[in-house]
Amino acid sequence: MAADAVCEGGIPIVEITMTVPGAVDVIRELTKSGSSDVLVGAGTVLNAEAARRCLDAGAQFLVSPGLNLEVVKLAGAERKLMMAGALTPTEVITAWEAGSDFVKVFPCGQVGGAKYIKALKGPLPQVPLVPTGGVNLNTAGEFIEAGAAALGVGGELVQAEALKAGQPEIIVENARKFLAAVNQAREKIGSAKAVAKTSQ
Repeated sequence: MAADAVCEGGIPIVEITMTVPGAVDVIRELTKSGSSDVLVGAGTVLNAEAARRCLDAGAQFLVSPGLNLEVVKLAGAERKLMMAGALTPTEVITAWEAGSDFVKVFPCGQVGGAKYIKALKGPLPQVPLVPTGGVNLNTAGEFIEAGAAALGVGGELVQAEALKAGQPEIIVENARKFLAAVNQAREKIGSAKAVAKTSQ
């Protein structure tokens, strides 16, 4: 239900974390029954063994909360998108140089939020950063404006209460709101760049 609702709201990417009971089976089921337009991946992948199980189940991308070089290596060998977790500049650089496609900055909200992403982007403009932790509808635009390539959103998007109550429409609406916030922030960035070019 949650995956369908998120997709209906305009976000065709679903991450099933390994903390979900039967996560590998859920990934397998979603990839078999889901639309080819939806990317299904595995999150909270802590080691290469878990990564292999997820990939065998059909996961199209892997996300880890920290940096495990074996997981990054496996994703590269299998030509699957990898988002390794990092927090410090050294970890971000290590993850990027190891071949991670994106670098998940976690827990971002606890170390300065959008200001921290902006600080990292200064010396590392080439690294696509994806903040998780502290991302909500109030901060989504700030993170994009600070230079985030994408956002990692969990409970703020797929609310447990909506699932328990069998109200997928709440999740659909949340997805639409997050998408609108991201698009609005990207338009603002585009406008600012256009103004900067004309004033040169």
